[in-house]
Amino acid sequence: MNDNNHRDKPGPETAPGPDPVAVNRMFGRIAGRYDLVNHLLTGGVDLAWRRALVRAVAAARPSRVVDLATGSGDVAFALRRALPPEVEILGLDFCRPMLDEAEKKKRRRQPCPNLNFVLGDVLDLPMEAGTADAATISFGLRNLTDRGRGLAEMRRILKKGTGRLYVLEFTQPARWIRPFYFPYLRHILPRLAGRISGDESAYRYLNTSIEGFPPAERISAEIEAAGFHHVRARAMTGSIVTLHQARA
Repeated sequence: MNDNNHRDKPGPETAPGPDPVAVNRMFGRIAGRYDLVNHLLTGGVDLAWRRALVRAVAAARPSRVVDLATGSGDVAFALRRALPPEVEILGLDFCRPMLDEAEKKKRRRQPCPNLNFVLGDVLDLPMEAGTADAATISFGLRNLTDRGRGLAEMRRILKKGTGRLYVLEFTQPARWIRPFYFPYLRHILPRLAGRISGDESAYRYLNTSIEGFPPAERISAEIEAAGFHHVRARAMTGSIVTLHQARA
Protein backbone atom coordinates (compact mmCIF):
# COMPACT_ATOMS: atom_id res chain seq x y z
CA MET A 1 0.00 0.00 0.00
CA ASN A 2 1.23 3.47 -0.83
CA ASP A 3 1.75 5.87 2.07
CA ASN A 4 0.55 8.84 0.05
CA ASN A 5 -2.61 7.04 -1.09
CA HIS A 6 -4.09 6.48 2.34
CA ARG A 7 -2.74 9.35 4.41
CA ASP A 8 -5.59 11.70 3.50
CA LYS A 9 -8.33 9.12 3.91
CA PRO A 10 -10.30 9.19 7.17
CA GLY A 11 -9.28 6.25 9.32
CA PRO A 12 -11.48 4.11 11.52
CA GLU A 13 -12.68 5.84 14.67
CA THR A 14 -11.51 4.27 17.90
CA ALA A 15 -13.64 4.07 21.01
CA PRO A 16 -12.25 5.81 24.11
CA GLY A 17 -9.83 3.58 25.95
CA PRO A 18 -9.55 2.80 29.67
CA ASP A 19 -8.90 5.38 32.38
CA PRO A 20 -5.11 5.82 32.47
CA VAL A 21 -5.02 6.55 36.19
CA ALA A 22 -6.93 3.35 36.99
CA VAL A 23 -4.71 1.32 34.63
CA ASN A 24 -1.56 2.77 36.18
CA ARG A 25 -2.71 1.91 39.69
CA MET A 26 -3.77 -1.57 38.64
CA PHE A 27 -0.38 -2.44 37.13
CA GLY A 28 1.31 -0.92 40.14
CA ARG A 29 -0.57 -3.31 42.42
CA ILE A 30 0.37 -6.46 40.49
CA ALA A 31 3.90 -5.47 39.38
CA GLY A 32 5.70 -7.79 41.80
CA ARG A 33 4.05 -10.99 40.52
CA TYR A 34 3.18 -9.90 36.99
CA ASP A 35 5.75 -12.08 35.20
CA LEU A 36 4.95 -15.20 37.24
CA VAL A 37 1.22 -14.88 36.62
CA ASN A 38 1.71 -14.34 32.89
CA HIS A 39 3.85 -17.44 32.47
CA LEU A 40 1.59 -19.66 34.56
CA LEU A 41 -1.70 -18.59 33.01
CA THR A 42 -0.46 -18.98 29.44
CA GLY A 43 1.41 -22.20 30.09
CA GLY A 44 4.58 -20.43 29.00
CA VAL A 45 3.24 -19.73 25.51
CA ASP A 46 3.73 -16.00 26.12
CA LEU A 47 7.47 -16.65 25.85
CA ALA A 48 7.00 -18.04 22.33
CA TRP A 49 4.93 -15.03 21.33
CA ARG A 50 7.66 -12.68 22.49
CA ARG A 51 10.33 -14.73 20.73
CA ALA A 52 8.43 -14.31 17.46
CA LEU A 53 8.41 -10.55 18.00
CA VAL A 54 12.11 -10.45 18.80
CA ARG A 55 13.02 -12.54 15.74
CA ALA A 56 11.10 -10.12 13.52
CA VAL A 57 12.91 -7.13 15.03
CA ALA A 58 16.33 -8.78 14.78
CA ALA A 59 15.77 -9.57 11.09
CA ALA A 60 15.54 -5.82 10.36
CA ARG A 61 18.94 -5.13 12.00
CA PRO A 62 17.98 -1.92 13.84
CA SER A 63 20.45 0.39 15.55
CA ARG A 64 17.98 1.88 18.04
CA VAL A 65 14.87 0.17 19.41
CA VAL A 66 12.20 1.58 21.72
CA ASP A 67 10.08 -0.94 23.65
CA LEU A 68 6.88 0.85 24.62
CA ALA A 69 4.70 -0.19 27.57
CA THR A 70 7.74 -2.25 28.52
CA GLY A 71 6.33 -3.20 31.94
CA SER A 72 8.89 -5.30 33.78
CA GLY A 73 11.07 -5.37 30.68
CA ASP A 74 10.62 -8.92 29.36
CA VAL A 75 10.72 -7.85 25.71
CA ALA A 76 13.52 -5.35 26.29
CA PHE A 77 15.71 -8.04 27.86
CA ALA A 78 14.87 -10.50 25.08
CA LEU A 79 15.87 -7.85 22.54
CA ARG A 80 19.12 -7.28 24.44
CA ARG A 81 19.97 -10.98 24.21
CA ALA A 82 19.13 -11.18 20.51
CA LEU A 83 20.68 -7.98 19.19
CA PRO A 84 24.35 -6.91 18.98
CA PRO A 85 25.59 -5.10 22.12
CA GLU A 86 26.02 -1.80 20.26
CA VAL A 87 22.29 -1.60 19.50
CA GLU A 88 20.56 0.92 21.78
CA ILE A 89 17.43 -0.35 23.53
CA LEU A 90 15.12 1.92 25.49
CA GLY A 91 12.27 0.52 27.56
CA LEU A 92 9.49 3.00 28.36
CA ASP A 93 6.49 2.66 30.67
CA PHE A 94 4.18 5.01 32.58
CA CYS A 95 3.94 2.79 35.67
CA ARG A 96 6.80 3.35 38.11
CA PRO A 97 6.39 0.06 40.05
CA MET A 98 6.64 -1.90 36.79
CA LEU A 99 9.83 -0.02 35.87
CA ASP A 100 11.19 -0.71 39.34
CA GLU A 101 10.79 -4.43 38.58
CA ALA A 102 12.62 -3.93 35.27
CA GLU A 103 15.48 -2.15 37.05
CA LYS A 104 15.76 -5.01 39.57
CA LYS A 105 16.09 -7.47 36.71
CA LYS A 106 18.72 -5.30 35.07
CA ARG A 107 20.84 -5.24 38.21
CA ARG A 108 20.65 -9.04 38.44
CA ARG A 109 21.53 -9.52 34.77
CA GLN A 110 24.52 -7.23 34.43
CA PRO A 111 26.14 -6.54 32.10
CA CYS A 112 23.29 -5.11 29.99
CA PRO A 113 25.03 -2.71 27.61
CA ASN A 114 22.95 0.03 25.98
CA LEU A 115 19.74 -0.99 27.75
CA ASN A 116 17.93 1.73 29.69
CA PHE A 117 14.49 2.23 31.17
CA VAL A 118 12.60 5.51 31.36
CA LEU A 119 9.28 6.69 32.73
CA GLY A 120 7.06 8.01 29.95
CA ASP A 121 3.64 8.08 28.31
CA VAL A 122 3.07 6.43 24.93
CA LEU A 123 0.61 9.23 24.09
CA ASP A 124 3.35 11.85 24.54
CA LEU A 125 6.70 10.17 23.96
CA PRO A 126 9.77 11.98 25.37
CA MET A 127 11.74 11.44 22.17
CA GLU A 128 12.67 13.50 19.14
CA ALA A 129 11.03 12.76 15.82
CA GLY A 130 12.65 10.25 13.49
CA THR A 131 15.20 8.91 15.97
CA ALA A 132 14.25 5.22 16.31
CA ASP A 133 14.72 2.37 13.85
CA ALA A 134 12.12 0.17 15.53
CA ALA A 135 9.31 0.54 18.03
CA THR A 136 7.74 -2.43 19.80
CA ILE A 137 4.67 -2.64 22.01
CA SER A 138 3.56 -5.93 23.53
CA PHE A 139 0.13 -6.31 25.13
CA GLY A 140 -0.02 -2.57 25.75
CA LEU A 141 -1.94 -1.17 22.80
CA ARG A 142 -5.32 -2.13 24.26
CA ASN A 143 -4.52 -0.20 27.45
CA LEU A 144 -4.08 3.15 25.67
CA THR A 145 -6.73 5.79 26.24
CA ASP A 146 -6.39 6.87 22.60
CA ARG A 147 -4.93 4.24 20.24
CA GLY A 148 -4.89 6.61 17.28
CA ARG A 149 -2.82 9.16 19.16
CA GLY A 150 -0.49 6.46 20.47
CA LEU A 151 0.09 5.06 16.98
CA ALA A 152 0.72 8.56 15.66
CA GLU A 153 3.36 9.07 18.35
CA MET A 154 4.99 5.78 17.41
CA ARG A 155 5.16 6.86 13.79
CA ARG A 156 6.56 10.27 14.80
CA ILE A 157 9.58 8.82 16.60
CA LEU A 158 10.39 6.31 13.84
CA LYS A 159 12.65 7.10 10.92
CA LYS A 160 10.51 7.88 7.91
CA GLY A 161 10.64 5.21 5.24
CA THR A 162 12.84 2.79 7.17
CA GLY A 163 11.47 2.76 10.71
CA ARG A 164 9.44 -0.29 11.67
CA LEU A 165 6.60 -0.88 14.09
CA TYR A 166 5.89 -4.19 15.83
CA VAL A 167 2.65 -4.62 17.78
CA LEU A 168 2.06 -7.84 19.71
CA GLU A 169 -1.46 -7.93 21.09
CA PHE A 170 -4.36 -10.15 22.07
CA THR A 171 -7.05 -10.26 19.41
CA GLN A 172 -10.31 -12.08 18.77
CA PRO A 173 -9.63 -15.83 18.53
CA ALA A 174 -10.57 -18.23 15.76
CA ARG A 175 -14.10 -19.64 16.00
CA TRP A 176 -12.99 -23.16 16.90
CA ILE A 177 -11.22 -22.03 20.06
CA ARG A 178 -13.85 -19.59 21.35
CA PRO A 179 -15.95 -22.17 23.28
CA PHE A 180 -12.86 -22.98 25.37
CA TYR A 181 -11.10 -19.61 25.37
CA PHE A 182 -13.83 -17.25 26.56
CA PRO A 183 -14.95 -19.35 29.57
CA TYR A 184 -11.29 -19.58 30.61
CA LEU A 185 -10.84 -15.84 30.16
CA ARG A 186 -14.03 -14.92 32.02
CA HIS A 187 -14.07 -17.36 34.91
CA ILE A 188 -10.90 -19.37 35.41
CA LEU A 189 -8.17 -16.83 34.64
CA PRO A 190 -9.30 -14.10 37.09
CA ARG A 191 -9.70 -16.57 39.94
CA LEU A 192 -6.32 -18.26 39.40
CA ALA A 193 -4.56 -14.96 38.87
CA GLY A 194 -6.27 -13.53 41.93
CA ARG A 195 -4.96 -16.34 44.11
CA ILE A 196 -1.42 -15.90 42.82
CA SER A 197 -1.28 -12.10 42.71
CA GLY A 198 -3.74 -11.27 45.48
CA ASP A 199 -5.66 -8.97 43.14
CA GLU A 200 -8.49 -10.68 41.27
CA SER A 201 -10.01 -7.33 40.17
CA ALA A 202 -6.91 -6.50 38.12
CA TYR A 203 -7.28 -9.67 36.10
CA ARG A 204 -10.98 -9.12 35.63
CA TYR A 205 -10.01 -5.85 33.95
CA LEU A 206 -7.49 -7.68 31.77
CA ASN A 207 -10.19 -10.18 30.84
CA THR A 208 -12.64 -7.49 29.72
CA SER A 209 -9.94 -5.50 27.91
CA ILE A 210 -8.95 -8.60 25.92
CA GLU A 211 -12.49 -9.72 25.17
CA GLY A 212 -13.55 -6.24 24.06
CA PHE A 213 -10.51 -5.58 21.87
CA PRO A 214 -11.13 -5.25 18.10
CA PRO A 215 -10.23 -8.05 15.66
CA ALA A 216 -6.83 -8.01 13.97
CA GLU A 217 -8.24 -6.57 10.74
CA ARG A 218 -9.48 -3.51 12.59
CA ILE A 219 -6.14 -2.96 14.30
CA SER A 220 -4.35 -3.21 10.94
CA ALA A 221 -6.73 -0.55 9.62
CA GLU A 222 -5.96 1.70 12.59
CA ILE A 223 -2.22 1.29 11.98
CA GLU A 224 -2.70 2.27 8.34
CA ALA A 225 -4.84 5.24 9.37
CA ALA A 226 -1.94 6.46 11.52
CA GLY A 227 0.18 6.74 8.37
CA PHE A 228 2.02 3.43 8.37
CA HIS A 229 2.41 1.33 5.22
CA HIS A 230 3.35 -2.26 4.36
CA VAL A 231 1.08 -3.33 7.21
CA ARG A 232 0.82 -7.05 7.74
CA ALA A 233 -0.44 -9.33 10.51
CA ARG A 234 0.50 -12.80 11.68
CA ALA A 235 -1.97 -14.72 13.83
CA MET A 236 -0.62 -17.12 16.45
CA THR A 237 -2.10 -19.79 18.74
CA GLY A 238 -5.55 -19.94 17.21
CA SER A 239 -5.53 -16.18 16.59
CA ILE A 240 -5.47 -15.50 20.34
CA VAL A 241 -2.51 -13.22 19.64
CA THR A 242 -1.50 -11.30 16.52
CA LEU A 243 1.86 -9.81 15.60
CA HIS A 244 1.37 -6.68 13.48
CA GLN A 245 4.27 -5.23 11.52
CA ALA A 246 4.41 -1.97 9.58
CA ARG A 247 6.79 0.65 8.17
CA ALA A 248 6.72 4.34 9.01
